[in-house]
Amino acid sequence: MGSVEPQNPNSGNSIKFPLGFSGALAAVAGLVTLVVSAGGTVHGLRWDLAAIAFGIVFVVSLLLSSLLVMGHKENEEYLSEGSGVNRRSADRLKQIKLDQAADGGAAGKVDDGETPSR
Repeated sequence: MGSVEPQNPNSGNSIKFPLGFSGALAAVAGLVTLVVSAGGTVHGLRWDLAAIAFGIVFVVSLLLSSLLVMGHKENEEYLSEGSGVNRRSADRLKQIKLDQAADGGAAGKVDDGETPSR
């Protein structure tokens, strides 16, 4: 289920955007670290620190952007039907009012099933 690549690569669950974003962010972090860690023109460039910064920023930004992309998933339409936690309270209360009005009961008083009536 999670290992299936979406058919449409432009879809929101594609891995291409997080990879590109993480690569660009890591390249900028590596370049900034390379220049800043040199300490002037007398000393050489610190490629080791640039590679470390690149790796850390790439992994962290890839993890975070992938989690954000995967976190946005539209629910299937059938999940809002039926009873249980997937139903909207507003729809349930509207249906209760309609049922009470059809039965000739008090339309103004709604028994939501949770508030004890006295």
